[in-house]
Amino acid sequence: MGGVSGERDVSLRSGTRVFNSLKSQGWDAVAIDLREGIDLIKILKDEKVDVVYIMLHGRLGEDGVIQGILELHGYPYTGSKVLASAIGMNKVASKRIWDAVGIPTPKYMEINRDNEISDEIEKVKKYFPLPLVVKPVSEGSSLGVSILKEGGNVEEVLRETARKFKDIFVEEFIDGREVTVGILGQGKMARALPILELVPKKEFYDYEAKYTQGLTEFIIPARLPKSVYELTQALALAAHRAIGAQGFSRVDIIVSKDRQPFVHEINTIPGMTDRSDLPAEAAHAGISFDELVVKILESAY
Repeated sequence: MGGVSGERDVSLRSGTRVFNSLKSQGWDAVAIDLREGIDLIKILKDEKVDVVYIMLHGRLGEDGVIQGILELHGYPYTGSKVLASAIGMNKVASKRIWDAVGIPTPKYMEINRDNEISDEIEKVKKYFPLPLVVKPVSEGSSLGVSILKEGGNVEEVLRETARKFKDIFVEEFIDGREVTVGILGQGKMARALPILELVPKKEFYDYEAKYTQGLTEFIIPARLPKSVYELTQALALAAHRAIGAQGFSRVDIIVSKDRQPFVHEINTIPGMTDRSDLPAEAAHAGISFDELVVKILESAY
């Protein structure tokens, strides 16, 4: 847990909660804060670790890097493997795959770093009417996300986001309900959990709204007609399978005002804090937090 991404604090909270659950259930567990300079493999050998429970969020933990290291040294680990982790962390790569298999996702355009930013800005203005969304390609917890509405300074936001995050893209703004769908289980046994609807008191479900008490209303099950509810769950499961995700994930979806679900992101290691979506969805399905922790542990095998 921990790591060095912008989601370090959330990862520590997720990891600590999972660790405490494992210990309370009688598992012989050790908590490792993967700070800079830590020799992970030495610690795993010294502690005689059998399986690694990954609760890292964001870059170097959720993107296939740590998964590749563990593969190299022969350690089983929870969740998605190297390729699916890398694809899931890269929002543009995910969307390309969903496009290819017919899963609805908002229209998008990656900003080409090899071109002049001014040229890319002109393309954005030409092809994407306001409002539009600016996002980093590989960040979680809504870090760096901006919604530009009428009168918004497109050029300034694109330049600043590119300076801070380097790889960015723009996305069509879909006005609708924000929902999220947890996926749990291996292979043919994977299933969609109850849909959670997010009603942020801010403009959208950003980092602050995610982790600050009282800034978001959580409604479960989501207020969707039965047919739309079932379609949303089916698309979430299809999005999970399309990138090759394993064990568990959380798929974020916007249901437009004309009731069309659009998949816009997958999280292959979703949060497990006391305010996180996946545990809330599991609880609504009758799965306790301790049971959820063990089901994720089983994904290593």
